[in-house]
Amino acid sequence: MFIRQTTTGKLADGSARITHRLVENNRTGQKVQQKTLLNLGRHFKIRKEDWPLLCQRIKELMDTSPRLIALEPLAPDIEAEARRVVTLLLERQEQETPKPPTWDVVDTETAFTSDARTIGVEHAALAALDLLGLPALLDGLGFTTRQKGCALASIIGRMTAPGSERKTSRWLRTRSAVGEMLGLDFGMINDMALHRAADKLWAKHIRIEDHLFASCQTLFDLVPTISLYDLTNTYFEGTAQGQPPKQLWAKRGKSKEKRYDAPLLTLGLVLDGSGFVRRSTVLPGNVSEPATMQAILTSLAAPVGGIVIMDRGIASADNLAWLRTRGYRYLVVSREQARMFEDHRVEAEINTAAKGKVRVYSETVTRKEKNRKKDKGKPRQTYQEVLLRCYSEDRAAKENGILTRFETRLEEGLRDLHAKLSDKGTRKGLDYIHRKIGRLLQENGRVAKYYEIKVEADDKGQKATAISWTHTPKSGSMKCHPGVYTLRTTLLDWEAEALWRTYSSLTDVEGVFRSLKSELGLRPIYHHKESRSEGHLFISVLAFQAVQFLRRRLNGAEHTESWETLREELGSLRRMTTKYARKEGGSLHVRKTENPNEIQEDIYKKMGIPPPPRNVRKTYID
Repeated sequence: MFIRQTTTGKLADGSARITHRLVENNRTGQKVQQKTLLNLGRHFKIRKEDWPLLCQRIKELMDTSPRLIALEPLAPDIEAEARRVVTLLLERQEQETPKPPTWDVVDTETAFTSDARTIGVEHAALAALDLLGLPALLDGLGFTTRQKGCALASIIGRMTAPGSERKTSRWLRTRSAVGEMLGLDFGMINDMALHRAADKLWAKHIRIEDHLFASCQTLFDLVPTISLYDLTNTYFEGTAQGQPPKQLWAKRGKSKEKRYDAPLLTLGLVLDGSGFVRRSTVLPGNVSEPATMQAILTSLAAPVGGIVIMDRGIASADNLAWLRTRGYRYLVVSREQARMFEDHRVEAEINTAAKGKVRVYSETVTRKEKNRKKDKGKPRQTYQEVLLRCYSEDRAAKENGILTRFETRLEEGLRDLHAKLSDKGTRKGLDYIHRKIGRLLQENGRVAKYYEIKVEADDKGQKATAISWTHTPKSGSMKCHPGVYTLRTTLLDWEAEALWRTYSSLTDVEGVFRSLKSELGLRPIYHHKESRSEGHLFISVLAFQAVQFLRRRLNGAEHTESWETLREELGSLRRMTTKYARKEGGSLHVRKTENPNEIQEDIYKKMGIPPPPRNVRKTYID
């Protein structure tokens, strides 16, 4: 057995097209014939000087005779390639071997297990994508068999073992049974194939998103009435060197992960009230939140009268006016600064999912539209809104804790600065002391407005001698009314409790972002090209759509574990090959999927998905 390098033609640039083949010499009488056992492909990565070691290791894995001498361990890349080749050789020999008898006499002492690969999560993920109709859609969008396989494998990889495309490629080659499930040998597919599949997914992202959302509507009998819109960003580890400077989307901005050292990309999502993604978009990292809403909702062609729920960062006056003029209704957090809550007006006391309590009451107000320049001199139009005043016990406790922490830190800093004024050799200049106080106020800006600080100077007016302060909470502030906030809406005929519970669904979007970042590999981004990053983010969105599909099925069966927990439970299910020595001589290789345990069977049952088939394959080696 040896490896041969063969020229099979020319590439577009005129260079030779090289492939590698595993070849075996067979003697028939006086003649020696060479037989190609396997095409190892163009991207065969083992160094030429290591080819004899690889061939020797392949023979050892195929052989069942006992070893008299312990072998030196090989480099990981050689060992991994040897096991991959053996798996392919066994599959090929199985196809060429007649169906074996049912009974075999083997020596169980020679049992040797190899090529164990995970299949539990992958099976659930592929079943979800099949039920959503994604493979058939990709066929209709012009994906080749290889491109479709790489696209599905990337999404399944993001659901099962989140990471970069390079990490996913390594996982497909060495740890997962996805290749067997899709009929692709990922040992012969390089990282670039996954990048290109992601690019093609992003190029068709609107068609794909529309199809998946329509499938979810049909499967769960949903009527889309509510749109939840929010943004998040993730940091960018690459340099985007392949893009002209004016086209770069990776920008410095306010990082939600406090990564101010890295450029950012922003992901915008519109969700339906059911929790499924209706539209996603990738935006520059420094984008202004209010500026994105109108374009996204226009692209959705949402029906007139639909309800839009947004956080206060997006609910600018211009955006709300835009919604009103186009017939949308909205429910948002008010941007008014002053807080107010009158206990005697409470209409309902609501028990939250976190076992807290929220008290609410509503009031109707009449407002006037702002006139545009072209409408100058015309009477201003009026409209009505309901203001929902809310007080949350849990939120009050949280805000009091935040304020106490900042107040303590600010007062400790002032006391320390005052004490040092009596020490010899310390700086006491008024300018210096005022700068120190200014820095303290900046670091504790949440409470700075509640303090009046006075610095006393010496007779010459050059050095500080004492620092004093008074703490005076401002009326209508967080200090006076912790836990108080106001919702504003054009839903004039809704009950107070219904309004609050509807708005609380916006936490679903926050849950999506947490899931994307912690469970589905949204961050960080390593690509050097901007377009690659769009594909990376979109694969996480598609993975979330499939995860949400499985979660909704489980929730219907009152199964509420997180995806991370489900992934851990199913992740131990494997597919492996066991080799035995036969009594008649030679060896028997049995490849099969393990039986799921009781917990795994219960999860599959509640998902409405059958467990992975055992798919037993027997191969005989003489």
